[in-house]
Amino acid sequence: MYRDGKIWIGKSGEESVFIYPKMANRHGLIAGATGTGKTISLKVLAESFSDCGVPVFLADVKGDLAGMCRRGTANENLQKRIDTMELMPHGFCFRSYPSVYWDVYGQKGMPLRTTISEMGPLLLSRIMNLTEIQTDVLTVVFKIADDEGLLLLDSKDLKAMLQYAGEHAKEYSLQYGNISKQSLGAIVRAVVALETEGGDQFFGEPALNIHDWLTTDCDGRGTIQILDCQKLIQNPTMYATFLLWMMSELFESLPEVGDREKPKMVFFFDEAHLLFDTAPKALLGKIEQVVKLIRSKGVGIYFITQNPRDIPDGVLGQLGNKIQHALHAYTPAEQKAAKAAAMSFRENPEFDTFDTLTSLGTGEALVSVLDEKGVPTVVKKCMILPPQSQMGVLDETARDSEIKGSLLYGRYVEMIDRDSAYEFLQRKMAAEEEQEQREAEEAAAEKQRLKEAAAAEKQRQREAAAAEKQKEREAAAEEKKRLKEEETARKQAEKAAAAKEKQMKSAVGRVASSAAGTLGREIGNSVGQQIGGSFGKRLGGNVGATLGRGILSTLFKF
Repeated sequence: MYRDGKIWIGKSGEESVFIYPKMANRHGLIAGATGTGKTISLKVLAESFSDCGVPVFLADVKGDLAGMCRRGTANENLQKRIDTMELMPHGFCFRSYPSVYWDVYGQKGMPLRTTISEMGPLLLSRIMNLTEIQTDVLTVVFKIADDEGLLLLDSKDLKAMLQYAGEHAKEYSLQYGNISKQSLGAIVRAVVALETEGGDQFFGEPALNIHDWLTTDCDGRGTIQILDCQKLIQNPTMYATFLLWMMSELFESLPEVGDREKPKMVFFFDEAHLLFDTAPKALLGKIEQVVKLIRSKGVGIYFITQNPRDIPDGVLGQLGNKIQHALHAYTPAEQKAAKAAAMSFRENPEFDTFDTLTSLGTGEALVSVLDEKGVPTVVKKCMILPPQSQMGVLDETARDSEIKGSLLYGRYVEMIDRDSAYEFLQRKMAAEEEQEQREAEEAAAEKQRLKEAAAAEKQRQREAAAAEKQKEREAAAEEKKRLKEEETARKQAEKAAAAKEKQMKSAVGRVASSAAGTLGREIGNSVGQQIGGSFGKRLGGNVGATLGRGILSTLFKF
């Protein structure tokens, strides 16, 4: 209840125990064994913050917080508690609270989504249980997408980006380092596995705008945002990572406001130990940093878990408001844990904290809060107030009516698949394939052209060779004809020359013969006359002429 400007938790005897709103953003813890009343304490605080005008977020792990949109009803035990604590005179009444229902899977509430980019590589690596090397590769892929202006909104964007990085790994290796295809393959398998667990519904748009949660109703009461986690909790890693993402989103998106009279918003994280189990040091450091610094953003965070030891010391030391329900101490380990929890309180001299802690009844708790100066109060044994809204689950008809009646329903119910890395890379791949096809066709055409040109050149060369050969044959024939004609002419000339020479010889011979005959006749006449007178002269002349012609014929061969 919200009373006298304070958050009324319960009563310690006749004394009321409160949380001062201006100290509520110093965070808190609700712890205790199963069945000791942690859910009741959570509901009472959530209702009180709503009455105070502070928006609230609840992680509903068991489904028993959904009834806050309906008025509570009294039963015998509840009425007895109301009467024992004398709550009616102080304004206690059953009432409903402004509630908005969410579900990562969109089944028991409006779909709650975020984008791959907003989640970031570190948290994604945790969800997918990647190795250190695979985480580094995923970080590089995010860097490439950021440098190239590619939006990573949903899981298909991430898969497309991983494929693209693998296909261009050699191009990126010098600038971003080695991108192992084995690591990329392992990441893709993890993304596919995440999709089967609902990641394809969680990652997308419209992404949650955290400012839509910072609202009040017409009466000024803070709106209670209830996330159904009954299915989400079956994947503890995803549940824990989601909580961490939500804290980080608040821290990064909200402005610094310093100390306020009351928180800007209060978050209750049930099964908080899942947030820290198996978390690597880097994430634990981030959680501790966010818890320390988010106070200045006006946000209070309350962790609900079974044992305080589930919370790391660095975070536990930041939790100023504590409601500790009963712890069992049946084993030495449980006794040690209970003693450690008892020692975390400022001692009350009126009772032994350990003994009281192990003997608390249902609905009772040890409480220590921060006073107006921020100093932890001494621990007090309190009976926690009953809730004013309906206990237990909400029937599906009422839930569906509340979901569809929300002013945010139209904004978040339908998933939007806008142009992002997947679509861009699909177009780029199609363009590249078209370019490759065009280049292949051009190469084939060029090859055909070159082939035809080569064939034409070969044909031209063959024709030129044939023409040259024909020309050579014709030249050879012409030369042969010329030579033949020259030979014929030479022979004819020789023949003519020989005939002429013969003719000349014959003429010379005849002249010589005539001359020789004349000379021989004269000689013969002279000789014959001297020897034989006239007869001798005639005979000597004939003989001399014959002899002279014979001699010349022999000499000139005519």
